[in-house]
Amino acid sequence: MAVKAVLFDLDNTLVDFVGMKKRATRAAARAMVSSGLKEDAESLSTELFEFYLSYWIEADDAFEKFLLKKYGKIDIRVLAAGVNAYLKEKYNHLHAYPGVKETLEQLTERDLKLAVVSDGMRLKAWMRLNEAGIDAYFDTVVTFDDTGKKKPCSEPFQRAVDELGVLSGECVFVGDWPERDIAGAKALGMITVLARYGWLRKGVDHKADYEIDDIKEILAIVANGK
Repeated sequence: MAVKAVLFDLDNTLVDFVGMKKRATRAAARAMVSSGLKEDAESLSTELFEFYLSYWIEADDAFEKFLLKKYGKIDIRVLAAGVNAYLKEKYNHLHAYPGVKETLEQLTERDLKLAVVSDGMRLKAWMRLNEAGIDAYFDTVVTFDDTGKKKPCSEPFQRAVDELGVLSGECVFVGDWPERDIAGAKALGMITVLARYGWLRKGVDHKADYEIDDIKEILAIVANGK
């Protein structure tokens, strides 16, 4: 069956979300220490990043919750400094991975339909796509707001397939999370591709049809799929 569409996860597949998060939390930690917090900035940065992972990576109130949990109170001067530094650094480092724009351009030139399936919130997903300069390439973007379900549930994948007007067997899905991206897409019969460059947990059995270390490798996979 010919490949008619390529679907992508967003964070750590198209944009280096974790890399941005680490840099932004490091900047926040340094700013909070400069504002009077009696801590080692690098240790605080590690703690804050790990809290984000355990609490919710997209949480808007993570700084307040972190300070309250660690110190039992919130120093508003410290909080303000941390949030400001975080936001400034965030947009300095919110970029698409190398080769993403060129790959999306070539897929578009091949008349393939493109979609994003993300567990993130709608506005934040579109903000990241826009900031990375790749929002115009996609025919549809499905987020948690659209189905109320997260991968590997079938609903987000099926919503994207339906909106693209293709069959799931005609789709290639690219993602970095085996238990969510790969498992969910494979259950619907899609060709699955693990983005190793964004994969944080190297020992997990992913069972993807392909794995790539560079986004450009998807071009050959799509061609072979046809």
